[in-house]
Amino acid sequence: MRDELKSERLLLRPWRDSDRLPFRELNADRRVMEFMPELVSAEASDALLNRAQEHFSRHGFGPFAVELLDSSSFIGFIGLSVPAFDAHFMPAVEIGWRLAFEHWGKGLASEGARAALGFGFNDVGLEQVVSFTAPANLRSRRVMEKLGMTHDPHDDFDHPNLPEGHPLRRHVLYRMSNR
Repeated sequence: MRDELKSERLLLRPWRDSDRLPFRELNADRRVMEFMPELVSAEASDALLNRAQEHFSRHGFGPFAVELLDSSSFIGFIGLSVPAFDAHFMPAVEIGWRLAFEHWGKGLASEGARAALGFGFNDVGLEQVVSFTAPANLRSRRVMEKLGMTHDPHDDFDHPNLPEGHPLRRHVLYRMSNR
């Protein structure tokens, strides 16, 4: 299994200890975390990074650290993961991304996600990939649509890890099959 992917402008690669500080900063940015339940503490951010590394060991895929090829700067993550909750569409593999705010609006999430989807379908042998977010997260929904993922309102769900009444509990689900 490959441990890194390249696209025109990005390197999706294994996580390094040097990613910890910029990942903490990304997870503490209110703009980046707008559609997440809360900002992530430094300790919780390090735990997320550790879980990403463990996910690769367990499944042979996971969320890659992402850097710009032209500067080798860490800008976030893009990749595949197995969601850790029960829902009507489970079992499933999710594609997700989180990039530093200064890198939004440049097509980088779509570019990196295409590379991750190719890896998932061609190398891992996945038959389907899902993605989900709060309905108001129009930027992520646009990435899902650019990737060719489809949304059926009948698939929308209440995220089981968020309490009833939480403004982000309702989620839209997008799907893509290996064609």
